[in-house]
Order: sequence, then structure tokens, then C-alpha cells
Amino acid sequence: MAEQEQYEELARQLSSIAAVRRDLARVLPADCSPASAIVLTMLRQYGEMRMGKLAELLMIDMSVTSRHVAYAEARGWLERHPDPADRRSRLLRVSPAGEALLRQVSERYTEALATCLRDWSAEDVGRLIELLGRFRNSFDGCRTRT
Repeated sequence: MAEQEQYEELARQLSSIAAVRRDLARVLPADCSPASAIVLTMLRQYGEMRMGKLAELLMIDMSVTSRHVAYAEARGWLERHPDPADRRSRLLRVSPAGEALLRQVSERYTEALATCLRDWSAEDVGRLIELLGRFRNSFDGCRTRT
């Protein structure tokens, strides 16, 4: 098991990741906020869903989710359609324009990472991917235990 000082340093390093996220947000298209990109990414990853499920996945209030959805819908990035199981409810899904936007976002993120990590070896990048995946999985398991 790691030492307490290592966990403290890890906490400091994770706090500094916010700066990396801000830098990556700068490469987004002008009208695409990080929140819009996340909403669309979640819909692409999990498929069409009701707003309540999206709010749950995003771990944010329904009113905040509703604003993000309305913003993305106004730009044509997502669509709402009746839920066949309950016609009073609506399902959200990424539109073709939203898919195009997500491709653009992915290309820009990939280019920014390649530029910033250009002096890293392929092995170092691979190890980071492996460790970040393991880190994320640890939190998935931790949430289910608490």
C-alpha cells in the first residue's frame, strides 16, 4: 500500500489536472462548451435515454441538465423524440450534426494531446493510458462499495 505522503502528492497532482482540462477546453469549437461536449459524449456512449438518466450519469441537477440539453438541441447537436414505452416522455439522442461535432472535438483533443506530449515515448503514453484506466476503474468499484 502507498504511503500517506504519496496520496497527498497524488491529490496535489490531481488538482493540477484542472489546468490541463482548461487547456483542452480551449481547443473546442467556439460555440461548444465543455458541458455540451460531455452531454453529447454521454449520449453517444450510453445511447438514447431520458433526461433523468442523463442527469444521473452526469451527477448534476435535473435543471442544469435541462439547460445543457436545451443549448445542444438549439444548435442541432441532439434530438428529442417520444419514448415508445411512455409517449409522454422524451428520449434524447445525438443528431448527425452532434456526431460531426464529436468527431471534430475528438480530432482537436487528439491533436492537442499529440502536440503537448510530443516528447513522450509511445511506451510512456501507453503506460499513462493503462494507469488512468486502472485509476478510473478503482473509483467505479469504490462507489459501489460505499
